Amino acid sequence: MVREMLLRLLRADAQSCSAKTVEVFGWLLLVEGAAILFAPQVVASILHIPMPFGQVTNYFRLVGLLISGLGMLYVVSGRLNAGGFVFASLLDRPLVPPVMAVLWYWGFIPGPLALAFGIQDFSGFLWTFLTWRAESQDTKLDRRNVHD
Repeated sequence: MVREMLLRLLRADAQSCSAKTVEVFGWLLLVEGAAILFAPQVVASILHIPMPFGQVTNYFRLVGLLISGLGMLYVVSGRLNAGGFVFASLLDRPLVPPVMAVLWYWGFIPGPLALAFGIQDFSGFLWTFLTWRAESQDTKLDRRNVHD
């Protein structure tokens, strides 16, 4: 069973298009998380947020680690064609922009960071949703053609 899963990670032969969007989104999260983890000052300058220093840098790196972990979940779920995870991501990702807006409004995170994560998550949601919807419509058409 483990061997089969590992082989599916290497070759995602039966991967749906919506699962592919989840995988690509996961790779993006992995890269972002690694950048925050290993180069927090560079990421802060790109986002035009105050440069983290001292213990704040360590917390920023911890955020990078968590983002990378989430990215790994997306990559693996996409590679394994996990339809339930694809659907769950459609419920989760549209919540990110309003949460980011509230966190920015309360002054917990800088505006550029809230905007970057909000745009990224909502764009990823739209891409996955439109792909998933097209796949659902294609499946309905295929069922109709079989019954005709």
